[in-house]
Amino acid sequence: MARGLEVQWRNSNQTPKMHSFGYRANALLTFSLTILALMCAMASISDNLNSPSPTATVQIVNVNRFQKKPNGDDEVGLTLDVSADLQSLFTWNTKQVFVFLAAEYSTPKNSLNQVSLWDGIIPAKEDAKFSIKTKNKYRFIDQGSNLRGRDFNMTLHWHVMPKTGKMFADKLVLPGFRLPESYR
Repeated sequence: MARGLEVQWRNSNQTPKMHSFGYRANALLTFSLTILALMCAMASISDNLNSPSPTATVQIVNVNRFQKKPNGDDEVGLTLDVSADLQSLFTWNTKQVFVFLAAEYSTPKNSLNQVSLWDGIIPAKEDAKFSIKTKNKYRFIDQGSNLRGRDFNMTLHWHVMPKTGKMFADKLVLPGFRLPESYR
């Protein structure tokens, strides 16, 4: 019976139809994009398995300037010694890490004040362990006369920018800093 079907098909004037070039290209592109999406999803999921444990220390080497500006605002200039090991933030999916140091304190008017003092971009794991001595890159100004004798925290914030997947941020709070009681 099978032989009869084969003969019947050969005797008909129909030729077997091949898929067109466009159809083949579409199938190849769809397959490739599916594999790429699957690899991106796996990369994103694998980042969740990493449990980073960054460390940092900050010391105020000197209060260079502590003054009341003519408009009544307090302004502080600091020399800082910042050391950090952020290598555990890097995985094979990490493109770069944006890091910044902020002074955080409370006043009667605002429960949380954050002033960025220094920032940087870490492009590679090899650069993620550093120790720098620097002046505050951005002005430390309080709108009012609230900084004399003020206790505050230095907080190291970081944002991990992956090659694929969602960006995540975290911070390390370093408490125990105090500004002088009088202007200099």
